[in-house]
Amino acid sequence: MNTITLAGTHYQTGFQWGSLLSARQHFILEHVPFPITQARRDYAAACRPVYARYYPELLEELRGLSDGQGCGEEELQAVLFSMYAIPPACACSCLAVAGGGETLFGRNSDFLVELEDYNTNVSCCFTDDGYAYTGSTTAFLEMEDGVNQRGLAAGLTSAWGVHIRPGFHVGLLLRWLLERCGTVEEALAAIRTLPLGSPFTLTLADAGGSVAVTEYDGMRLAVEQPRNPGVRFVCAVNAFHLPGMPSSPPGADNWQAGRRYATMRTALEGLDGPPTADFVKHLLSGRYGFLCQYDRSSGHDTVWSVACDLKCRRIFRSEGNPARLGYRAEERFPEGASASGWNRSAPFNQ
Repeated sequence: MNTITLAGTHYQTGFQWGSLLSARQHFILEHVPFPITQARRDYAAACRPVYARYYPELLEELRGLSDGQGCGEEELQAVLFSMYAIPPACACSCLAVAGGGETLFGRNSDFLVELEDYNTNVSCCFTDDGYAYTGSTTAFLEMEDGVNQRGLAAGLTSAWGVHIRPGFHVGLLLRWLLERCGTVEEALAAIRTLPLGSPFTLTLADAGGSVAVTEYDGMRLAVEQPRNPGVRFVCAVNAFHLPGMPSSPPGADNWQAGRRYATMRTALEGLDGPPTADFVKHLLSGRYGFLCQYDRSSGHDTVWSVACDLKCRRIFRSEGNPARLGYRAEERFPEGASASGWNRSAPFNQ
């Protein structure tokens, strides 16, 4: 997994990222795992006004990335804005659990083995607007899991659906939340307000002990936010489970989502006492049942795994399948403050 640290305005961080890739002779548009069709271009053009209104910093960052890569901005938009709305595959498992003063977040990223050399962990500190965060991605600019300086953690899974509209796809929604929200309540309020583009699940946890999962099928938004005084947990895969949400279509390739969901739910329901980082790591590593035990020769696998202890401000990451590689403690946690706007609270790691 590649690891990079970026700092500056959104344009500057985009340019830094694009330039770093160019220096390594990596050009994004040469490694897109799907054709850049006219449908993707049309959808991206319809989404641009949404991002211009709600996330103009993203467009500045994308302009910096295209300058650093020496490529067309519109082609990058066609790739970035259509991710998840027109996905090539659906996978991943996510959980959040709290109790006894502890709050843990965990996620397995399941994706194509042929692309794992491009997976990247990014730490960003902005000098314009936005909380500092660290997150991971299989692509660029969008994030698939992360935690910010306030202690808000978030993780996505893609989901099948037929309803798409101009709006945030889940990878850019997750990034927006990390940059602008410090708590689960703030994040849920934003999700209910922002224009959403395509189906997803999003799992949230914060340092104050709140956990939640949202499911969106392109039309309906469902939220589970347990508030009981004991152990509270949520989990998600690339299929819907909340009341009123639809089932995956027959024959959908969901990478054994039902088995993965049952493994997490059974283990979390069986917790006796406060959750620990070791419990989350063992669960994500498949010690409680099927979660990451893919046949790698099939071309897909768990390509990274992350466990965050939000009380102790620690991140544990596996840069591959955790059943084979285990975890290492991160040496960095998001810190920093922007010059204006969002970062009015003390950084999470102080």
